[in-house]
Amino acid sequence: MTDYQYLIDNNVLTKLSRDQRASDFFRTKCHVPSEVLHEARGFPDIDALSSREYPTTPDVLRQLVKVMGTVPIDDTRLVDLYANEGNADPLIVACALDARDANKGLLFWPTWVVVSDDGAVQAKATQFEIPVRTSAEFKAIISE
Repeated sequence: MTDYQYLIDNNVLTKLSRDQRASDFFRTKCHVPSEVLHEARGFPDIDALSSREYPTTPDVLRQLVKVMGTVPIDDTRLVDLYANEGNADPLIVACALDARDANKGLLFWPTWVVVSDDGAVQAKATQFEIPVRTSAEFKAIISE
């Protein structure tokens, strides 16, 4: 049986109820990248969400360099710094790459999945062969 671990985007966090975010499933299978936590800082359960932080480490930043190296200079779909949009988006993919690399060499390892409703995040994750789920797909999984 495959173990799945989920990296959650802010656009998905907003669609989950507080009870879903507090569920055993969320507390054991879900991770929230540091920059997504920054975006979610107004959530009433931010302290609980913070316990699921996937931190931005030097290894994550190395993966971020790989991710950003695949983004054309004039492409603002994944991140648009001038409009202050998508700051966490490439980091979500970088976290997935970091987690996948950290598990290399293990006999059994989890499959890391990016959960986002952002088309650019989904496309970039797919480009790196990272499985993707939408909020609707994830809500069905968390309800099982």
